[in-house]
Amino acid sequence: MHSLGRASAMIAAGTLVSRVTGLVRNMVLVLAIGGSGRGADAFATANQLPNYVFQVISAGVLTAVIVPQVVKWSAEKDGGRTHLSKLFTLASVILLATTAVSMLCAPLLVSAFAAQYDGAQHALATTFALWCLPQIFFYGMFALLGETLNARRIFGPYAWAPITNNLVSIAGFAVFIGVFGGGRRPVDEWDPAMISALGGLVTFGIVAQTVILLVFWRRTGLKLHIDFRWRGMGLGAIRNLAGWTFAMLLIGMGVSAVQQGVISGASGEGPAATVWGNAWLVFMLPYSVIVMSIGTPYFTQLSEHAAAGRDDEVRADIGRSVRTLGLFVVIAAVAVIAAAVPAARIFTDDAELAVDASRVLIGFLIGLVPLAVQFVVQRTFYAYGDTRTPFLFTVFQAAIAIGLALLMPLFVPQELLAAAVAAAQSLSSLAQVVLASWLLHRRLGSLGMGTNLWALARFTFAAIPAGVAGWGIYLLAGAESGWMTSGPVQGALGVCVIGLVSLVVYVAILAVVRAPELRTATGLVRRLLGR
Repeated sequence: MHSLGRASAMIAAGTLVSRVTGLVRNMVLVLAIGGSGRGADAFATANQLPNYVFQVISAGVLTAVIVPQVVKWSAEKDGGRTHLSKLFTLASVILLATTAVSMLCAPLLVSAFAAQYDGAQHALATTFALWCLPQIFFYGMFALLGETLNARRIFGPYAWAPITNNLVSIAGFAVFIGVFGGGRRPVDEWDPAMISALGGLVTFGIVAQTVILLVFWRRTGLKLHIDFRWRGMGLGAIRNLAGWTFAMLLIGMGVSAVQQGVISGASGEGPAATVWGNAWLVFMLPYSVIVMSIGTPYFTQLSEHAAAGRDDEVRADIGRSVRTLGLFVVIAAVAVIAAAVPAARIFTDDAELAVDASRVLIGFLIGLVPLAVQFVVQRTFYAYGDTRTPFLFTVFQAAIAIGLALLMPLFVPQELLAAAVAAAQSLSSLAQVVLASWLLHRRLGSLGMGTNLWALARFTFAAIPAGVAGWGIYLLAGAESGWMTSGPVQGALGVCVIGLVSLVVYVAILAVVRAPELRTATGLVRRLLGR
């Protein structure tokens, strides 16, 4: 547990700094190209394409297959060097091929993810995409290097490396503003120099964060080499495991394509791709800091227990991680909902757009707690080498998300379309975690979910009045016409004030009712801060 605490501290600190600098990065980007509009949406769509192509591979194939495999390979005489050399060679070939095919299909990808863009906006997004899609290769290598470091209990670099990307991008966007000026531009005002400068900058940032991980690779003690002799590395077993997760990639891309296609109709009229991406970034701040920092070390330990067949310890790991994550995630969700408008002001041009964007953020936040529980449940299946079951409950979630997204334009005005689709995504995540937990119960027996749900309910009862207190601070500050929405920096300060008030009230209520988890959480926070 001592090593888990140290790892959590390292990941939490790195993730927090990474996400905060990421918000600063997007604040500068908003100054450069605007927080909404058809030109900004075209760039946002193009810059998200590498993530859509790769997001499920990085969170699925690598997490589901690589971490458990590297844990096993590490026990071999050479520490896994032979197998990892083969794996990195194979991954490089696949990533290069995927990147090349994606660039050839750039117009089709833009059409798939922005079905309602007109000719000029589609052409601009396609040109941006040709600059952004090479990120796929570097995203892949970054994730492969990072997950391998995690599997060998070298947790820090993977969490800290994205800061390099943010710093490079911040400096680059500042230069862009100095050379070309800032603010929104009509689609026809984007010339080749502007497009290549902006597209090249964001891709160079991803290259930089990947190179940084190579600096830390020597800590593994492994010297890898190019090896095309893929026989003998257990490729058949890996293929069987990865096959289901690759299918999840296609499903995930399908869901994203439908959602982005639906909200692309609102581009220029209300929140669309740019606001959606920025709201997701804010949403991911508490998720990454809390869930990834605490959950990632648990997953490595859980994989070791599962590999050793110690099911009782796996069940104990599940219960501890759900309750620990829940204590922090519940108040994070409620506090950010209370501070949604100031939070949205960080990445928007004005207070009016911030109010519209806050609805998108709230739509995502509804699903924060289910997503945290899903993290634990899904990775338990991965620890047992089971990627088929996660595929099944992902299909279930995707069907709900797609169905609801397609229904939204029939009932929701364009200015609320992105918010409605975000809320639908959260509802589908809730349905998914219910099914996934039931399937895990069938595999492992009693998971103590009754105890876990009761703990989550207690946290929620304490968080609601805490959120009301935070909302009261927002109203006292003048609401949308007050100082918290007067600028991005003021918005960030407002979020801090509201969050602090909400947290104090939350802790006070838990202390009054003597919640047993509070002492554990307090000790964890003290250890994290100490480290």
